[in-house]
Amino acid sequence: MPEPTKKEENEVPAPAPPPEEPSKEKDAGTTPAKEPSKEKEAGTTPAKDEEEVSPPSALPPEWSLGESPVGEEQDKQNANSQLSILFVEKPQGGTVKVGENITFIAKVKAEDLLRKPTVKWFKGKWMDLASKAGKHLQLKETFERHSRVYTFEMQIIKAKENYAGNYRCEVTYKDKFDSCSFDLEVHESTGTTPNIDIRSAFKRSGEGQDDAGELDFSGLLKRREVKQQEEEPEVDVWELLKNAKPSEYEKIAFQYGITDLRGMLKRLKRMRRVEKKSAAFAKILDPAYQVDKGGRVRFMVELADPKLEVKWYKNGQEIRPSTKYIFEHKGCQRILFINNCQMTDDSEYYVTAGDEKCSTELFVREPPIMVTKQLEDTTAYCGERVELECEVSEDDANVKWFKNGEEIIPGPKSRYRIRVEGKKHFLIIEGATKADSAEYSVMTTGGQSSAKLTVDLKPLKILTPLTDQTVNLGKEICLKCEISENITGKWTKNGLPVQESDRLKVVHKGRIHKLVIANALIEDEGDYVFAPDAYNVTLPAKVRVIDPPKIILDGLDADNTVTVIAGNKLRLEIPISGEPPPKAIWSRADKAIMEGSGRIRAESYPDSSTLVIDVAERDDSGVYHINLKNEAGEAHASIKIKVVDLPDPPVAPTVTEVGDDWCIMKWEPPAYDGGSPILGYFIERKKKQSSRWMRLNFDLCKETTFEPKKMIEGVAYEVRIFAVNAIGISKPSMPSRPFVPLAVTSPPTLLAVDSVTDTTVTMKWRPPDQIGAAGLDGYVLEYCFEGCTSAKQSDENGEAAYDLPADNWLPANKDLIDKTKFTITDLPTDSKIFVRVKAINAAGASEPKYYSQPILVKEIIEPPKIRIPRHLKQTYIRRVGEAVNLVIPFQGKPRPELTWKKDGVEIDKNQINIRNSETDTIIFIRKAERSHSGKYDLQVKVDKFVETASIDIQIVDRPGPPQSVKIEDVWGENVALTWTPPKDDGNAAITGYTIQKADKKSMEWFTVIEHYHRTNATITELVIGNEYYFRVFSENMCGLSEDATMTKESAVIAKDGKIYKNPVYEDFDFSEAPMFTQPLVNTYAIAGYNATLNCSVRGNPKPKITWMKNKVVIVDDPRYRMFSNQGVCTLEIRKPSPYDGGTYCCKAVNDLGTVEIECKLEVKGGLSFCRLLLQGVPPNIIDSYLRDAHSSNPEEY
Repeated sequence: MPEPTKKEENEVPAPAPPPEEPSKEKDAGTTPAKEPSKEKEAGTTPAKDEEEVSPPSALPPEWSLGESPVGEEQDKQNANSQLSILFVEKPQGGTVKVGENITFIAKVKAEDLLRKPTVKWFKGKWMDLASKAGKHLQLKETFERHSRVYTFEMQIIKAKENYAGNYRCEVTYKDKFDSCSFDLEVHESTGTTPNIDIRSAFKRSGEGQDDAGELDFSGLLKRREVKQQEEEPEVDVWELLKNAKPSEYEKIAFQYGITDLRGMLKRLKRMRRVEKKSAAFAKILDPAYQVDKGGRVRFMVELADPKLEVKWYKNGQEIRPSTKYIFEHKGCQRILFINNCQMTDDSEYYVTAGDEKCSTELFVREPPIMVTKQLEDTTAYCGERVELECEVSEDDANVKWFKNGEEIIPGPKSRYRIRVEGKKHFLIIEGATKADSAEYSVMTTGGQSSAKLTVDLKPLKILTPLTDQTVNLGKEICLKCEISENITGKWTKNGLPVQESDRLKVVHKGRIHKLVIANALIEDEGDYVFAPDAYNVTLPAKVRVIDPPKIILDGLDADNTVTVIAGNKLRLEIPISGEPPPKAIWSRADKAIMEGSGRIRAESYPDSSTLVIDVAERDDSGVYHINLKNEAGEAHASIKIKVVDLPDPPVAPTVTEVGDDWCIMKWEPPAYDGGSPILGYFIERKKKQSSRWMRLNFDLCKETTFEPKKMIEGVAYEVRIFAVNAIGISKPSMPSRPFVPLAVTSPPTLLAVDSVTDTTVTMKWRPPDQIGAAGLDGYVLEYCFEGCTSAKQSDENGEAAYDLPADNWLPANKDLIDKTKFTITDLPTDSKIFVRVKAINAAGASEPKYYSQPILVKEIIEPPKIRIPRHLKQTYIRRVGEAVNLVIPFQGKPRPELTWKKDGVEIDKNQINIRNSETDTIIFIRKAERSHSGKYDLQVKVDKFVETASIDIQIVDRPGPPQSVKIEDVWGENVALTWTPPKDDGNAAITGYTIQKADKKSMEWFTVIEHYHRTNATITELVIGNEYYFRVFSENMCGLSEDATMTKESAVIAKDGKIYKNPVYEDFDFSEAPMFTQPLVNTYAIAGYNATLNCSVRGNPKPKITWMKNKVVIVDDPRYRMFSNQGVCTLEIRKPSPYDGGTYCCKAVNDLGTVEIECKLEVKGGLSFCRLLLQGVPPNIIDSYLRDAHSSNPEEY
């Protein structure tokens, strides 16, 4: 076996202190990651690179022989646990047989994390396994909410031998980072391990090939057949990289199977550093060693002091002697042999002596891939499918294809496709072109092969040649040809390439080629040639575009009218087109306009024709014709030239109507509008005696009528008009005839039908609301028959207006009438007429007042109806001697018959006067007597219709005196009187009595009691020793009775005798405990409607009232209102809901006691939970209410 290649001799790593105890060994294993600053000063690898170094892979059992120290794995776990920041459970190494499954689990605590951490799984130092997920590798992640732990799983399915090795799991969250390494061992029952070359360690996976998705890590432990190959000279890759240019790095990496090129360049950079001279080592390790897979490597250092203890480390883990690792001591030399090197041995190694250490890198490479079947030269035609085939020494090997020395990179948009079938590799070219002719080569890590591909053209046949075309301007040009091969080609026009645009399209569909030009233009004319690519063949065609003459009038109006102001110069330029240029001829009224120097002349130009009029006159207006003619055809157009000027003044206006301060004037448009439409008019006014005109409008009046306002009544005025067009303002018209503003009255009001007979109609109305200064002379009533008019609703008040000529209206009165009532006579029966009335004064007739509907000239039977006044619907009371005058309105047509009866008997007209009219009846009694009292019945009869009504009349008088007055008892200063009611109450109820007393000596009467209702009384405070008489008057609504009844005996107030002492009474104690005199009553209420609870209470002092619902006091709740008035207590519940149902209690409290009374309120109409919630009811109360309601009445819920 060749010795490992030596690197730069001047690189001396700083030695690390030798560990003496297991704890120190653990610290030594983590020193590179914890002391980056010291190693940087010593010139060793930075801490960042140290972290990239993965722990050594676990060796298979048949290699380890159990001699490796047990503490090595524990030390590695302890080192990882010291660095653990995020992991709560790390993945552990494991062993699996070929074809079985294994799962690795990592857990991260998420209590302090705001989002999910990022987890990556790696194989070896650099391979990210996320891109390898597929049928052999699955990555899963879950989150347990109750424990807040993220679980990340990596499952390897149907493991293969090459899956063995060292793996690493990294977790990242913001600025926190944690990682853990673990080993996977894959066992097989039989077989040996072949030698491995370092270049195979960096072999790329089969991405983009047919086996993509397999776990093709690096093929470190892949079984191969051991073939006898010729010995090749050893190549030092490090020397090649050091001496090569940076641009050649990629080529060297592929040639020698290097995949981790960036990692090697970093190590190369570190090796170039000049290390400080070591005091412990006389000779240090080489910077790097290279060995074939399965080979043996030798590490040797020479100590300055042979007594120093030496320890060897791999990736920070101390190496213990075993059959794989053999230590030798030769004087000051310390030697380490590594037998049967595998890809897991590709790592960093260092040795410590005292406080110093030196390090090196070991690279293990696999044997090169050889090309066993060479490429063959191939010939093909354009468009065919080409396959280039080669065969290599290994299955699924990484192979690169080149075309003329440039690498072929397949992809979705590439024309090249690579297929791999075991050891066979194919390069496939679909639809080969002549550009594919080249030298193709294939390269592996151990050899290469090349071949030439020649792509020739097939013989070309023209199936359909191009044809010459002649098209009209604006039409489509389509040049089409067909050739025997599906190849591209180029189109040229007049020798220049044709450029595609929105209008010009080049179409290639199979063997057919088209050139399509939409909307052909003059410049599209020319010689077109189609030349197929790669063939010396052309297909020519000529295209000719013809263009008939055209007159372009886009700049004119829709009716081709040109307007010019009189006196100005007109230069009308009309664009024309045509090929060849057409000849233009102008004419007017079949008379040609020649080119020359006249006032009206024509001018011709290549792309336009011009008509010139030097000084436009009114007579130049008219239609001008332009004719174009060329070889392709003719064109004709007519243009109307309009010479405009100021309009003529209008004729004198006419005043048609005059009001109190306004008038309505009309006029005719001017005879000549100046060739431009009249835009409007200006109106001016002046007093007849004045010479100063005043403009009435500053905005143009569009109509030929105007209403001047704010004039002085009785003053003569004149008006005149100015016409205005687009050119300017005309001269003023002649003044109108003088007029004086006078106001007509407003229309009469309240026009109504008074009566209708078979030949007459009587109308009545009210005078106008406004009567001007001209006064009111009278009225004119007019009518017309229904057959000669059509009514339409136009009045805002719902009254009808009629569109009728004046001749259709017939005057009902020949002369003006002053009255507001008139009868239209001599009307045919059953006809219908429309009626209107006008008010007439010196200013003329007012606006007519129309009756709202046609009137039928026929006496209509209207059923009688008596309208009893409201005050007669009750008993009508009058005093004797007063006049009775009652008016009872009624309706009915024709005039009804009236009959009055009193108490069922005909009325004596000698005592009671009855007066009847067409609309009412009057009962009149000049002096009422009590005999006139009674029930009066009125009967109104029209034909067979009868209406009755009754009136109660009560005639009252003063009552008579009481029948008798007696003195019942006399004691002390008091007299007790009794009397009997009067026999005659005056036809009215007795309302009281008046009692008077008189001393017997003077007999002067004094009133003692008035308006007394009882028939007995006690007269007090009489003078002792006097003798009194008493009398009593009766009283009703009419007053006191005329006479009084006096006592027959007198009452003597004795002087002597026993002195009467008034009894002494103690003050009554009105104090009382509260007591309900009217209880509360169980009540039903409707949801949404206010409900009230009422009760009455008494007590002294006044008790305090408190309302409660379900034993809870109601306080400051806006849904309740409480009243208390005169002992009546009221609780109002505003818009109750079922929630308001329950037991209500009213509590009365004063100093003497407390009393309560209850009732139940049930609210009908349930509400849902949401509606109660929207009303502001708390949810817990709603739940309690709904449960109680459901338990009490489950059928309704």
